[in-house]
Amino acid sequence: MNESLDPRVNRLRLNNSDGSFTIEEGENWNVFEVFHQEKRGAHHEHVGCVHAPDANLALIFAKEQFGRRKKCVNLWVVRSADILAFDLEDEDMFANNPDKTYRDASGFKVMEKINKFKAQSK
Repeated sequence: MNESLDPRVNRLRLNNSDGSFTIEEGENWNVFEVFHQEKRGAHHEHVGCVHAPDANLALIFAKEQFGRRKKCVNLWVVRSADILAFDLEDEDMFANNPDKTYRDASGFKVMEKINKFKAQSK
C-alpha cells in the first residue's frame, strides 16, 4: 500500500486482479502555478501553487490563498502541465559571448576632442 503523508494526494486504490480502473470526477486534481500582481502595471510574480480540479476553482483557491495576505490587484493561474521548458541538453543555446569589447569606449578617440572643447570654453 502506498500511503502518502501529504493530505492533498488522493491515491487510487487499484485492484490487482483487474487491469482496468476508473477515475471519478474530481478525484484527480491538477497542480496550478499562481502568479500575483501587486499593483497595476507591475509584473506578475510567481507566488506558489494550488491543487484544484479545474482552472476556475484554481483561481478561487489562489485568491483565498495568495490574494488575502498582501496587496494584490490580479492573479493568474496556469496548469503546471501546460508550462514548457527547454531540456538541459539545450543549455548551449543560451551561451553568450563573454568578450564584450564592443561595449568599451576604448576604441573611440574622443579624449582629444574633449580636451579641445574644455580649452575653448576657458
